[in-house]
Amino acid sequence: MTDQWERNRLNFEGVWQGKSQWYVRQDDGELSLDQPTTVVDDTRYAISFEDADTGLWDGTGLFLAPGGAAQYPLSRSTYNGSGACWQFEAAGGQSSLEVPADLPRFGHEINLFYGRSRSMLVLLWKPDGSDWRLNAIGAVAFRCQLSDEREPARPQASSIERLLAPLQGCSGVIERFHPQPGLSGQPSAPEPITWDPQPFLQSEVCGVFADGLVCGVPERLPSGGFRLEVGCLQPSRFQQLSIVFDQHHKLQCWERRLFSATFEA
Repeated sequence: MTDQWERNRLNFEGVWQGKSQWYVRQDDGELSLDQPTTVVDDTRYAISFEDADTGLWDGTGLFLAPGGAAQYPLSRSTYNGSGACWQFEAAGGQSSLEVPADLPRFGHEINLFYGRSRSMLVLLWKPDGSDWRLNAIGAVAFRCQLSDEREPARPQASSIERLLAPLQGCSGVIERFHPQPGLSGQPSAPEPITWDPQPFLQSEVCGVFADGLVCGVPERLPSGGFRLEVGCLQPSRFQQLSIVFDQHHKLQCWERRLFSATFEA
């Protein structure tokens, strides 16, 4: 059975390059999703493995890193020590496990793969008085430079409603993954479901971004339980990743939904 380290390698190994688009709350308090506030034309994540147990993450063109570059060693022995990482087949990332009392950021990175394309959305909240307020969203349409066949750019939908409309009546499956440190965690067995757009459309912040990425999230984190919804319309399917927090602001599980069909964005 594929463990979380090997699933991480299968998902992420490659030289990923793309244009990163950042939507950041301005000094006047506005967070507009109409157009990005910052664009980095050449964001590059080179993720390589020397052997079965070690590797290197090498990034340039990074919006959040000092100097725009960073390197991190990768190791089977230390991977996912906190339980904040999650991997499904063709989906993976990392999350804050709780709304922190003494840290400056509550954040999530979601990556949804299709062949050698990687659609990444980053969500960041920051303290705002006694609340946590959505501060920035980053979207990147990565393509692996090691692949001979590269998927072309996907059409940009004019609205989240237009992008999600073709899913009406579709059926799919759901898998769940619960936070746990180490490598042994496995998603639950797939269960049948039907498409429901309301978790996206009823959210405070509904956005559509490059590469068919969408989100439905709260602007201010509520006092009780809440969910974060991210999805991606890919050439033959729609992937949805839900991050579920309980009334104590502890992460309960990641849910991956998969709806297969052929769509036009």
